[in-house]
Amino acid sequence: MRAWIAVCLAVACAVPARAATCPAPRGAAASLVDVDGRERLRWIDEGLERDAAKGRLWAYAWGIGIGAAGLGSLAPVPFVRASDRVDWYTSAATAAFGVIPFVVSPLKVTRDAPKLHAAIAALPPDDDARVCAALVDAEHALAADAADEKWQRGWWIHAGNVAFNTGVLLFLGLGYHHWSSGIINGASGAVVGEAIIFTQPTSTIDDAARYERGDLPSRPVALSYGARF
Repeated sequence: MRAWIAVCLAVACAVPARAATCPAPRGAAASLVDVDGRERLRWIDEGLERDAAKGRLWAYAWGIGIGAAGLGSLAPVPFVRASDRVDWYTSAATAAFGVIPFVVSPLKVTRDAPKLHAAIAALPPDDDARVCAALVDAEHALAADAADEKWQRGWWIHAGNVAFNTGVLLFLGLGYHHWSSGIINGASGAVVGEAIIFTQPTSTIDDAARYERGDLPSRPVALSYGARF
């Protein structure tokens, strides 16, 4: 009887057959060079895909909710005095304005993630130069999407939200002497605006910081065993 037993740790023999050695971006940890370019590319791709999914859900939920609220504001119009209809029209108009950013300026990651995923799927498996070139594009997308998420939560966004809803208050108050409805419209609009800002996905900001530090998860050590009798 012959027996053959093989036991090996992943550190010794469970490594990829090919490893693309790609340079680290400027300002990032030098240790990134030691990480297979394909692994770095996969990590960025998966992170952007997750945040893009969150971003789409966030945009759809708020966009549909605000749009429905705007349409609901028009329902009472036939049943109120003509002098009070401006309050409801204003509410509907502000809701329509609130939907515009989700359509005109969605989170950048929701557009970049599908493009990057498609580009990675089209890569030849054994072309290290193409892998490193795609990695450069992925790193740029990661940094740009993180910067976009930071921008979308900047102080100027909060200031714009307050300024816009203050304008709604003054429009109804000074223009029509409807101070009560002006306060209700302005205050509720400001609260919703802040809720939108604070619930915006920001995972790419953290991912970009982790990548720059070179804080990527390492492959788990695998144990393989084979026996033949």
